[in-house]
Amino acid sequence: MSKLTHFGAHGQAHMVDVAAKAETHRVARAAGRICMLPATLRLIAAGTAKKGDVIGIARIAAIQAAKRTAEWIPLCHPLALTHVDIEFKLDRKASAVNCIATVETRGRTGVEMEALTAVSAGLLTIYDMCKAVDRGMVLSDIGLHEKSGGKSGHWVRR
Repeated sequence: MSKLTHFGAHGQAHMVDVAAKAETHRVARAAGRICMLPATLRLIAAGTAKKGDVIGIARIAAIQAAKRTAEWIPLCHPLALTHVDIEFKLDRKASAVNCIATVETRGRTGVEMEALTAVSAGLLTIYDMCKAVDRGMVLSDIGLHEKSGGKSGHWVRR
């Protein structure tokens, strides 16, 4: 197991120095889901929720969150993202919406946190827009699925 990099020699939290790292193309893909009542999923699918286009607004929230991750996660580096793709898939059988975020940059540190933050914000936005009809929605299974670039190379969830 690798040592934790966000702690100095005396145990204090610090932002990792990435100045000596090589700039590489870095990609991360994260996913998660929100489960809800079937009637709530039907509102989302039909585009008839009172607050408007739930998926469209959630997509914008996810993209915005990816771009602002360093403001939310204290030790993250601010990154110049080169691409953010957000995909929502309705799962009628499970009465859920799945969110997949793919984030890319060319830089000295990875974009895993940006992908995870995008998924979280997208799903939270769905909750916010639909809570008036379904307060029992549950976010789950938020996790990194794949990352590439940098010294550690390519990693895929098994």
